[in-house]
Amino acid sequence: MGNFEDSRSVVRRTRLARSASRPLVTPLEPSVVYTTESPDELDAIYEGRVPGHTYAREGHPNADVLAAKIDWLEGAEDGLLTGSGMAALSAILMGVLIEGDHVIGGNQLYGRSMRMLRQELPRMGFGVSLADPTDPQSIADAIRPETRMIVVETVSNPTLRVADIPAIAEIAAREEVLLVVDNTFTTPRAFRPFEHGADILFHSVTKLLAGHSDATLGYVAARDPELRGEIRDTATTWGFTPSPYDCWLAERGLHSFALRYDRAQENAAELAEFLDSLDGVKEVIYPGLMRHPDHARANRLFAGMFGNIVSFRVPGGREVANRLVRAAGNIAFAPTLGDVATTLSHPASSSHRGLRPAERDALGMTEGFFRISVGIEDIELLKAEFEAAIGAALSTEAPAQESSGQD
Repeated sequence: MGNFEDSRSVVRRTRLARSASRPLVTPLEPSVVYTTESPDELDAIYEGRVPGHTYAREGHPNADVLAAKIDWLEGAEDGLLTGSGMAALSAILMGVLIEGDHVIGGNQLYGRSMRMLRQELPRMGFGVSLADPTDPQSIADAIRPETRMIVVETVSNPTLRVADIPAIAEIAAREEVLLVVDNTFTTPRAFRPFEHGADILFHSVTKLLAGHSDATLGYVAARDPELRGEIRDTATTWGFTPSPYDCWLAERGLHSFALRYDRAQENAAELAEFLDSLDGVKEVIYPGLMRHPDHARANRLFAGMFGNIVSFRVPGGREVANRLVRAAGNIAFAPTLGDVATTLSHPASSSHRGLRPAERDALGMTEGFFRISVGIEDIELLKAEFEAAIGAALSTEAPAQESSGQD
């Protein structure tokens, strides 16, 4: 054993060897901090004169790689990865709005987005109104002199109504209001908001883009470079930072995105038709069905790509809902979407639990309302499992009042 006094520390003395080869898979780089050779070089990085990184909260290689790939899919530039879809929305709102601004939101937004608009923004002094994004006149009527922004989803979660984005974009441009579009449900595979007049778009990358329920991320892009800078500075300051590991996982998922999306969409279309044929199912909601109120618009905007989300409603209350979920034991009951496997969610007890029962009922989200995120399994297996689960749920159920609070 050598003399301890003569030993030399090797902590942080690593020097990477030069190599003529490079890895096929993007390396995972978990480093929080990055070194430079001089203060002048650090200045050059901060001023954008040379590429580089300084501190992971301000950006890191794995986020850059993933953002560039989503940029390419969306036809965007210099997109930003955040720690979640809600972090992306928060970066937009906090980065763009100033005191006294007014925001118009779609009246059927995802539950947490709705909470952000209805509770958090008013608490911070911003005005908020809700309007129907399927009715452009409703949006136009809600505009005030102080309106700064309109926030809509391409397809509402979970009622699957399709926003008239081109018409809303015309109104926003005329009134000099920013149009922000959540493109999570449709993804750039079916719809690219910038091509239809949106100013800012965002995603919950957690969902279809990553696709494996093991990475929590958001993405935001703006057409105006000045807006991009404001949003990026806000995300950095507020700490909406994505994990390098999650970015690395999501990039892996993105490689199979087109294949997954197309297979899941094919399954969803067939499953929607099948559910519609079952006795006891009161309503099936899918933009690909001819009787969907927005079918023509969806077909026009999405070129026949109607997505992988199907909602349906059965009669009865919470007990029927409990029986259905228990009988569908091979279908994961989980408040998420976009996984490779099919998942089942119950908005009244998850995404929209913050709404009062009467508010949920008004939107059709009764206790018997379910949302399916269809995966890539064998479609005949999915048909059999849902038929059995719905049959088991309704087999002993007498006709009942269909409200959020009663069986």
